[in-house]
Amino acid sequence: MDRFFTQTTCDRCGGSLSGGRIMSMLNTYCLCLVCKEKETTQEGYREAVEAEHRAIKRGNFNFKGIRG
Repeated sequence: MDRFFTQTTCDRCGGSLSGGRIMSMLNTYCLCLVCKEKETTQEGYREAVEAEHRAIKRGNFNFKGIRG
């Protein structure tokens, strides 16, 4: 099974993922929902969202983020 689904702590803050998890738009980090909310205000976030949309349209459903 993919580590994303089995890890118990956020890659960014180390907090618990018991309240939910989501992949970062900027890289492959698994984030808690608090860190995800903070990420939306970071420089480059909008660029990352647009890059992911372009990747999906090309058939890439495993986008690694703009910072890899």
